[in-house]
Amino acid sequence: MEGSESENTKRARPEWDAYFMTIAMMASMRSTCLRRQVGAVLVRERQIVSTGYNGAPRGTAHCLEIGCLREILDIPSGERHEMCRGSHAEGNAIAQAARMGIATDGAALYCTDEPCSFCTKSILNAGVARVVYMRPYPDKLAAELREEAGAAFELFPTEKLAQVRGWMASAVRGLEEQETKHNHPAAR
Repeated sequence: MEGSESENTKRARPEWDAYFMTIAMMASMRSTCLRRQVGAVLVRERQIVSTGYNGAPRGTAHCLEIGCLREILDIPSGERHEMCRGSHAEGNAIAQAARMGIATDGAALYCTDEPCSFCTKSILNAGVARVVYMRPYPDKLAAELREEAGAAFELFPTEKLAQVRGWMASAVRGLEEQETKHNHPAAR
């Protein structure tokens, strides 16, 4: 394994916030929402306890299949959350933890988007201690609730997004190199 030590010392590991945010970004790819793809990761003691993405409830048709009620009714983003078939990523991550009997008290939630007022209420009631999000969301009530409760909600630093993109690209390149190496006729 000549050279592997120097290769490993050159490889940077993501710090914890970037690691969990990257996984939230991956979870968002499962979203069935036509307007906004959101992912969330619920973490306790640096261990993932559940993930969530926005989409229709279990056993119901997805918006990808039947269309978006909010688009049909021309409802602007950040308004009338009750007029949506989908459950939000944050609520789904909390519900999944509850369904599996996993406590959320003291957990951290990493989410691609700032939680709305409905999700903020769920987050506060679930005892989630810290929320880190990437993209702001226009919901004044959510901000008021967070401030009143003294909750720790943090915007993921923009400069870390470039690092996350770099790590993702590096991971894909590494997988492609392994695939090429293992599928090469001489390697068999």
